[in-house]
Amino acid sequence: MRRGAIPLFAIMLAGCAQPAHVARGGIVSTNPCADAILIELVEPDRIAAISHYSHNPAASSIAADVARRFPSTAGTAEEVIALDPELVLTSSFTPLATRAAYERAGLKILVMNSPTTVEASKAQIIEVAAALGATARGKALNVRIDAAVIAATQPEREGGSTRPSALLYIAGDLVNGSDTLLDELLRKAGFRDAAADYGLASTGNLPIETIAARPPRVIMTPDDTSRTAALRRRVLARTGAATTEAHFPRNLVNCGGPTIIPALATLAKIRRSLS
Repeated sequence: MRRGAIPLFAIMLAGCAQPAHVARGGIVSTNPCADAILIELVEPDRIAAISHYSHNPAASSIAADVARRFPSTAGTAEEVIALDPELVLTSSFTPLATRAAYERAGLKILVMNSPTTVEASKAQIIEVAAALGATARGKALNVRIDAAVIAATQPEREGGSTRPSALLYIAGDLVNGSDTLLDELLRKAGFRDAAADYGLASTGNLPIETIAARPPRVIMTPDDTSRTAALRRRVLARTGAATTEAHFPRNLVNCGGPTIIPALATLAKIRRSLS
């Protein structure tokens, strides 16, 4: 080996230490719902990494082709600290030990909860936008959300008797319940969330046997080709139920923020189809 040459194994080790496409500095998100807001509010070159959830179609609120433009992180203290970000958007579900490690490393963090109303989601957008120095973009996103609410909202009728009962399945037998963001979106779009009719006080499992005797007017499901959905469809057909089944994409059930816009548009379209 000539003098001053760099050994091949040293080059290989250096390459393993930090992938070339992962930028140091910038913003790191370890929360899939924060990912969706972040991508709306800042330029792509400010994003060092998004959460690994957004690379999983079952957990993402972001289109797959968009998510693939960014490196992902599992949110461990070691990998996030190694990126030396200017800001970490993390979740209230992140272990306290991990959050403490971020802080010991001198990282600025913003802990995000899971809003259960449109107004709470809009407030979170403004909070994130302020932390990112993108207040104007945050306000603009909220204007779009307000417009989506207005476009989708059905007027309340006395007694709510004209509102079709609806069950929104998140996956398998898991049904959305009351006091959730999806519950509010259902109501704004002119539906009555029927989960409580079957004894569900919150989101929980609701097998077909429970609803067969008193089916809802509408069933929305993200997995309408699954075995569970096929069985539910066959059982309801045998009962002669006048239940409409509608597809509600899986990527619309995970988060608020910008996801509210396509979620409301989808619910409004389903509601119009019943008229």
